[in-house]
Amino acid sequence: MGYKMEKHAEYIVEMKNCRKVFPGVVAVNDVSLCLKRGEVHALIGENGAGKSTIMKILAGILPLDGGEILYEGEPFQPKNPMQVLQKGISMIHQELDLIPEMTVWENIYSGQEKKRILGIIDRKAMISETKELFKDLEININPCVKIKTLSVAQMQMVTIVKAIAFNAEVIIMDEPTSAITDREVAQLFEVIDKLKKQNKAIIYISHKMDEIFKIADMITVMRDGSHIATKKASELSREDVIRLMVGRELSNLYTKDGEKSEEYNPEEIMMEVRGLTKYGQFKDISFELRKGEILGVSGLMGAGRTEVMETIFGLRKADEGSICIRGKEVKIKNPYTAIANGLAFVSEDRKLYGLNLKGTIKTNISMAYLKMLLIGRLVVNIGKEKKIVDDLMKQLKVKATSRETIVNNLSGGNQQKVIIAKWLMGEPDIFIMDEPTRGIDVGAKAEIYKIMDTLAKRGKSIIMISSEMPELLGMSDRVIVMHEGKITGKLAREECNQEILMTCSVGGNVNEN
Repeated sequence: MGYKMEKHAEYIVEMKNCRKVFPGVVAVNDVSLCLKRGEVHALIGENGAGKSTIMKILAGILPLDGGEILYEGEPFQPKNPMQVLQKGISMIHQELDLIPEMTVWENIYSGQEKKRILGIIDRKAMISETKELFKDLEININPCVKIKTLSVAQMQMVTIVKAIAFNAEVIIMDEPTSAITDREVAQLFEVIDKLKKQNKAIIYISHKMDEIFKIADMITVMRDGSHIATKKASELSREDVIRLMVGRELSNLYTKDGEKSEEYNPEEIMMEVRGLTKYGQFKDISFELRKGEILGVSGLMGAGRTEVMETIFGLRKADEGSICIRGKEVKIKNPYTAIANGLAFVSEDRKLYGLNLKGTIKTNISMAYLKMLLIGRLVVNIGKEKKIVDDLMKQLKVKATSRETIVNNLSGGNQQKVIIAKWLMGEPDIFIMDEPTRGIDVGAKAEIYKIMDTLAKRGKSIIMISSEMPELLGMSDRVIVMHEGKITGKLAREECNQEILMTCSVGGNVNEN
């Protein structure tokens, strides 16, 4: 579905009725998008909606299968990223493509080095120009330090400056705030505002509604590979955008919404942690996890939440403390003993630790409990494996053409479902979920919440680390809060609100009634 085009001179980029087909899947179907100079155009939709695909077409990463692209009113056929960059279009990917061992200025001018007579690299000129670019955008980074010494937010700034150094007029930003702090987000928005004033055109892909309404001039919504709507941001509400994204109302996003599951039993302790300590990381961590409970874990970045849970799962070694499961003390030396004791761990970084991205859905789901599928000691029961995988895919509503689909081709929400399916195969009693909905869209979040709620109703116990307060308040039966490696609050659901959680997160202490 397209929308009516205006005259060419008004737009720097026009994508008309664009189409992209992968084997068995129409990823982009007849999509049109127009972009003006000096405008931030937000492109949003659920994971798998096609937004990254259409931007990869514009960036020259994927070939176009149908439709046309105009750049400054003239036909343009993107052939490769370098040709597109030279044309004036730059894409800043979520996974930043910088070289850690090279300096800032070397990364910025990589591929377009300035040279003096006889082809000698003009190092001085490039450092000087880098300083000027940073000065114009009020970015405080030393051009001579190595990229590996920078924070993620500073790396984002370097990629933006690199785009400007290539004289980019169109800058595509794909989830630029997924791994940076609120203060760093504010700095990024200041830089975006300066780019607008320089008449640059920006396409901004994000799942974060607050950000979109703060900086976007226009919003285009995609769903299932199709263009749904393009409107001024001022004409839309948050509810309007969610409805357009998912094609339905999400009035009950948090399925629990503070209600305890029928299997919740405050008297039945599934796991008890006492005095768990890892010198330099966390100290004297004690809490209980009850049957059928979702226990939220809150705290600011660096509070030690992930480190505690990785220690419980055997990924780190504790210096002091004990762990009891169903009243019996257990020694968890590594993830194998954790799994043997009924624990599962959904890691924060699903791509790095949770999945084999080049593997199929089938191999990813069966990898953790392969022994269950063996006939004898070496032979895998293929029929049993296929049945279990198919049943889990159906149960969790994994959207894919088949169990043989490569996991890297799935949306973020479906990748997360594959990880959960992997653990469900072994029927663990305790799930540790670290930021289970990070980087996935609102529709996929609702599905993950429903899965968590179903697990709790089956008597499973869940520890959920989350940085999103609405998620903690909507899904948790109780919440523990950490600050600088210590627990500063243990709160029943009815005691929680955002103010109390933040008070505990910055070091204030609140005791459980």
